[in-house]
Amino acid sequence: MSSTSTSRHLSVVVSATLLAASLSWSAPLLAQDGPGAATSNTSGYQLPPEALQAIVDAPRPPRLLLSPNRDLAVFLQTPALPGIAEVAQPELKLAGIRINPKTYSSSRASYVTDLWLRPVDGGGDQRIAGLPEPLSLASLLWSPDQRHIAFSQVDMRAGQVQLWIVDVATRQARRLLTQPLNAVVGNGFEWMPDSRSLLVRLRPEGQGEVGQEDAVPAGPNVQDTGAGGTVQQLRTYQDLLRSEADARVFAHYMTSQLAYVALDGRITPIGAPGMTTSASASPDGRHILRQQIDRPFSYQVPYSRFPRRIEVVGLDGAVQHTVARLPLVEGLPVGNDAVPTGVRSVAWRSDAPATLAWVEAQDGGDPSREADVRDIVYMQAAPFRDAPQVLAELSMRYAGTQWGTGDLALLSEYWWKTRKIREWRLQPDGGAAPVLVRDGSYEDRYADPGSAVTMPDATGNSRLLIAADGTSIYRIGDGASDEGDRPFLDRQNLADGSTERLFHSQAPYYEAPVAVLDAQATRLLTSRETQVDPANYLVRRVDAPDAAPMALTAFEHPTPQLRDVQKELVRFKRKDGVDLSGTLYLPAGYDARRDGPLPMLMWAYPGEFKSADAASQVTDSPHRFNAIGYWGPQAFLAMGYAVFADVSMPIIGEGNAEPNDTYIEQLVASAEAAIDEAVRRGVADRRRVAIGGHSYGAFMTGNLLAHSRLFAAGIARSGAYNRTLTPFGFQAEERNYWQAQDTYLKMSPFNYAGQIKDPILLIHGEEDNNSGTFPMQSERMFAAIKGLGGTARLVMLPKESHGYRARESILHMLHETEAWLDRHVKNRPADTAR
Repeated sequence: MSSTSTSRHLSVVVSATLLAASLSWSAPLLAQDGPGAATSNTSGYQLPPEALQAIVDAPRPPRLLLSPNRDLAVFLQTPALPGIAEVAQPELKLAGIRINPKTYSSSRASYVTDLWLRPVDGGGDQRIAGLPEPLSLASLLWSPDQRHIAFSQVDMRAGQVQLWIVDVATRQARRLLTQPLNAVVGNGFEWMPDSRSLLVRLRPEGQGEVGQEDAVPAGPNVQDTGAGGTVQQLRTYQDLLRSEADARVFAHYMTSQLAYVALDGRITPIGAPGMTTSASASPDGRHILRQQIDRPFSYQVPYSRFPRRIEVVGLDGAVQHTVARLPLVEGLPVGNDAVPTGVRSVAWRSDAPATLAWVEAQDGGDPSREADVRDIVYMQAAPFRDAPQVLAELSMRYAGTQWGTGDLALLSEYWWKTRKIREWRLQPDGGAAPVLVRDGSYEDRYADPGSAVTMPDATGNSRLLIAADGTSIYRIGDGASDEGDRPFLDRQNLADGSTERLFHSQAPYYEAPVAVLDAQATRLLTSRETQVDPANYLVRRVDAPDAAPMALTAFEHPTPQLRDVQKELVRFKRKDGVDLSGTLYLPAGYDARRDGPLPMLMWAYPGEFKSADAASQVTDSPHRFNAIGYWGPQAFLAMGYAVFADVSMPIIGEGNAEPNDTYIEQLVASAEAAIDEAVRRGVADRRRVAIGGHSYGAFMTGNLLAHSRLFAAGIARSGAYNRTLTPFGFQAEERNYWQAQDTYLKMSPFNYAGQIKDPILLIHGEEDNNSGTFPMQSERMFAAIKGLGGTARLVMLPKESHGYRARESILHMLHETEAWLDRHVKNRPADTAR
């Protein structure tokens, strides 16, 4: 789906939480115990230097969401970081999701605290009266006719998710329902196609309180493989059910009452309460596609793999058609192209009144089986009495369909193993054979034609934007090239394959199309930035390219004190000839000849490729805004470091070769080449270079310190270090441990902890929910390094997940990182042995 398309629901689900009260802080220096070993106790959360604090507290621009007619925008303002008191609110971790038990909603979201309207063609902000105070908006949807906006308000005091409505003409907000929503999964509401009512999931009346777990166990919790005999991939999931007591609590919070509600607040229930995971209305508004999960639940996989019923029901709740009853899926065949058997990806055709489309595997979901046809895409129209029609037979895996009309749709298929992608032009209501539009590699960014542009129709459904000739579509893409990304808008004639470029970003700007504003594609909303100017929205006349664009916003620089930092997109070669790149940042006013080499922080995230050509492609732009945030390494420009960010670390396995079989050799070669380039430029002191990364980047950091002496220190956040704890694959590795034992063992820095001679800072959220990166990974890695005489520090952040949210946590993370770099990199003793 195009990044510029407006989905059926025109939905924005905005992350985070209420503003928390400021806390009192103390910031004593970290006590140290001997060479490189910090004491285990500090006096609470610590503050970094003021220059880093200013980055954390920098203002953030609002988000923009266009109306269906593309002539009005709603702006959504998210607040500063929440405090630890807010992040530490009780939550349930059940079946792969995290639930706020008080509000029956997601526990890890952040709320919009202000919203307003602004015409796209000019004019001032339009404020909305009657908004709840304080505003804690979780999700927002435009009605298809643009007359109303619906949003969910999370009222922590009342313990409810409330449904509110904004009348766009009067700019007046009001609460629509007194009965609260169930937003444990999804928004909890969506507009019906007629814009006169909404489809909602309510907390059932009289549901009662969740049952309490018995203090005395009734017996052991038992799991059984059954008959066995089949090799399956069992990925390493977090937050799973562990007992029947967990299952009862999960079922309670998942149960909702499906209903539709009129704009006057009248509620009409649809069927009985159930564990509904999704519900969507057909474009004609007469049918509801409903999915509900059933028992038996599993202790091995999240709820998305539980048994489920997929049904079409009427507005009276009566079941009109059973699409499928899917069993529990606890494992898949080996390989990243493996899929479950049975119905997948079922949804309404957006261009038909009430037609379902779905896909089913023909190879048992097993990529190792030989099969000419891997997937078949089916369609079936209401009243669902006729047999399903075959829309397409695919030799690879189905990737989705963009619907336009009965005469034109675009269908994509892919094969992960080879990185191939194909796109087909279809005639859904005709008999014409599919026509191949694209056949290539999705790794090849330079050859990417862009994503097809879609627009919402009168019912709010996303449809391909088709030109007046009936055969041309529009595409928006990154415009990747050797000189960096140059985003574009094209018109492509599907009949003859010709392409006309309508807009192309030009230096010194990075300007990306955001949305086509009219059906004739004469006007375009773009986001434009330079190295020193933050992104702002412009309205351009595509049909008058020489006309000056009109500014829609004027957001100011969030960190003006760092406006003049230097940035350069750098290209260099690895010793095996592979082209690499990275973005080199230097402090404002720095001159290499005058000031000499700097201490440097390098930050990266490895990626796997099947082609050296694809791995060598540039993935950034020299004209993008120098955004200095707290999450990446750029913040340390404020502390006088050179920063080498987004450094290429490609792991390549061409043909039948597996990339990870030479992971260590390629990783070290890439790091060595990056350091050599920075030193050659005179900006980095070879003795004072640190390596860092988050998640798979932390894994990379551990391996580089274990297998080289290139770096003075490492920063490893929320990583995994022992691959035997993720035995059924990780990242892009599709083989299991027993198929590739040697690779798993060699790639695990835990196995080489005794070789880590340079200091490493390990930071991890105590409640990490990411697959594979259990907090135990950092705890055991630290214990190994400590026990083997190395230098390490372990920082476990309370109440934090894979990404850290609390202001206290972020500031403490920066404090720890700055102190570590200051001691082991910037002020590294001259006589340190290598």
